[in-house]
Formats: sequence, structure tokens, C-alpha cells
Amino acid sequence: MTVHLHTQADLDDAITALVDNDPRLKPVLAVAGMPALRRREPGFAGLAAIVCGQQLSTTAAAAIWTRVSAAFDPFHHDALKAARADRLGRLGLSAAKIKSLKFIARELSAERLNLDVLAEEDADAAHATLTRLHGIGPWTADIYLLFCLGHGDAWPAGDLAIQEAMRIGLGLTSRPTVKEMQPLAEAWRPLRGAAAHLWWAYYHAVKKREGVIAGNAKAEARPPSPAARTPRPAKAPAARAATTSRSKAGKKAGPRK
Repeated sequence: MTVHLHTQADLDDAITALVDNDPRLKPVLAVAGMPALRRREPGFAGLAAIVCGQQLSTTAAAAIWTRVSAAFDPFHHDALKAARADRLGRLGLSAAKIKSLKFIARELSAERLNLDVLAEEDADAAHATLTRLHGIGPWTADIYLLFCLGHGDAWPAGDLAIQEAMRIGLGLTSRPTVKEMQPLAEAWRPLRGAAAHLWWAYYHAVKKREGVIAGNAKAEARPPSPAARTPRPAKAPAARAATTSRSKAGKKAGPRK
């Protein structure tokens, strides 16, 4: 049975079930807190947005996708299939991404690909369908399944943040490889997608805590500012008076010119 994560309540229930079934996740949830559901637009637009953002910063990806989506309103695979490559290039798309998007558009137009049915398929089968498409790698396929279709068992094994989070949270000696991530997540089927949400939240919580600790340590190690340094004690009034008297006495005892 395929579990879907369409609402925050769906994710909350899935996380609760995961923690009940795997006690190792209880301290992970305690640190991470209940993660927020993240969703994107499904269909060709959602997949195209992920392709546009491959190997780019979040800011750059958002800027390019804004231009591309605005140029095709409504955003439909037939319109992009017919678009000239030079026009797409001027919008900021690389030649490789143009080739990928046009290939996907042709597959959809010819009805050799149906993105909607992937939500009901087994996660591994849906992953295989997507990765057979030109320009769609494992990470892109899993992100589409998880965020655009809400597939509850999609497992982005190649995501570095999840790998690092599992290294810390499970006390592993090293960050697990993609191959090692598969058996590690086997116990979480059919809710591996919910587990991915939990591990992302845990990663951000740990990094935030490490940043706070590092910031506090840096502040403690910083030498005090001149204004904060302890001033030298002033001479007491009596001492000043005695010094003044000795000074005056010395002047009187000196030889006259």
C-alpha cells in the first residue's frame, strides 16, 4: 500500500508511526521537532522546476525558474516542446537542461510518460521510471516523488544532508554511501519519505545548535575590549595628599638660584 503525504497531519501520523516502530528515532525527533511538510507543484511544471534548479544555488534556480515559467503561461509540455532552443537559452537554461526538458515534453506529448500515475506506484518502480528519462538522475527523481507527488516511501539516498544526519543520529563511524543508505532505511518502509523529512529537520537542528555553540565559544575566547578591561585603581585621597606634601617639601628644601 502506498502512503501519501498530502497534509501536515499525514506527515505527523507517519512520523509518529516511525518513532513507535524504531526507538532509535525517538531522540532524533526530540532534537528535530516535528518537521513541516514541504510540497511543490506536481506534473510537468514541478519536474521542470527541479530540472531547472539542478546544480544551482537556491537563488539562481529561483531566478531562472521565474523567467521560464513566466515565458510559458500556462506552462504546458506542448508549448515547451515547440519552443526554440535559443529562446530557452536566453531564459538562462543550459543546453543540457534544454535537451532534458524537451525530451520529457516529447514523452508526455506522445503519452509514453504519465507523471500522475507515479504517485500510486511502488517507490522503487516509480524511481526507475523517472531515471530512465534523459537528464533525470536519482536525486531529481526522488525529490519529485517526495515533494511534488507526496509519495510517502520516496527515499533520496543520495542527499548529502540526510547522509550526514544519519551519521550523527545513528552514531555511524562515517557518512553512509548511497549503497549503504538503502539497507539502513529498509526498516522504515513504507514511510521512508516521512523519514527523509525527519532527517532533514534533524540535520538543520544539529547544524543550528553547532552554530550557536561555536558562536558562544568564539565570544568567550575573544579578549575584552579596552572599555571592558579593569581600570587601574586610583590613588586614595590620603596618598595623593602625602605625595603633594612631599613634593612641596622637596621644592622648599632645594637650593636657591
